[in-house]
Amino acid sequence: MDERAVRMRITVTENGPYLVSGGVPLIRAQIVTNAEGESVGWREVERIAVPFRYALCRCGASQMKPFCDGAHELTGFDGTETASTDDYSSAAADIDGPGVKLHDVRALCAEARFCDRAGGLWNLVKSCDDQATRELAREEAMLCPSGRYVFCDEETGRAHEPDFEPSIVLVEDPSMGVSGPLFVRGGIPVFSADGNAYEVRNRVTLCRCGRSGNKPFCDGSHIAAKFHDEGATAS
Repeated sequence: MDERAVRMRITVTENGPYLVSGGVPLIRAQIVTNAEGESVGWREVERIAVPFRYALCRCGASQMKPFCDGAHELTGFDGTETASTDDYSSAAADIDGPGVKLHDVRALCAEARFCDRAGGLWNLVKSCDDQATRELAREEAMLCPSGRYVFCDEETGRAHEPDFEPSIVLVEDPSMGVSGPLFVRGGIPVFSADGNAYEVRNRVTLCRCGRSGNKPFCDGSHIAAKFHDEGATAS
């Protein structure tokens, strides 16, 4: 992981916002889709100036999105953290293919749909004796913002991970007409409201619509909730 991420920190507050410290870059990016409507990449659309410390809305009701304006106090937001504290490796199911292994933690899915292309990542893995198919499977796994999927070489066990600038990405999903989670990249530590550290990972997605059943992580509820960050209209 990037050494810069060690100096950064995200703290979940009890029924309140995410407190971010360390001058973490804040970026807005869109999920790019192809002619078939499949998610195929990311497009950065905005870099938002931030101070060394700032607070990001977690309840979804702020009128100053993505920043907190205290709306959680007025709405009685219940931000109880319900996510498992098990580490990724112990929670993952494995899908084996020729020379590869795909780790999968379904509970982390943020419904970004990068895994749907060409019949689905779970099917592509089984045909990885074909080099082109192997590269597509690897690409799909690495595009997954939540880190639900991790693509590994079977022989060496080496995980294929993107090289990220430590940053927080405000996900926008034009195809679905919604705003998505906070895509935390580059191994930035996330701490629970009781002070415990979640496992540090290269890719995680934090809920910002307030509806997830897997708080503080995203479970895709923003789609059904039709969550929208009004600040995205300026992008």
